[in-house]
Amino acid sequence: MKKIVLILLAVGSALVAKRKLEESKAEQALWAEATDPVNS
Repeated sequence: MKKIVLILLAVGSALVAKRKLEESKAEQALWAEATDPVNS
């Protein structure tokens, strides 16, 4: 029983970490676009 709980906890933690990483990348891309020098 403990193994199942630990596995679920590990999977949940991995999913949260992955989501945070993706959000960070998306925000970084937004900032890069917002602060991109204007090429005219």
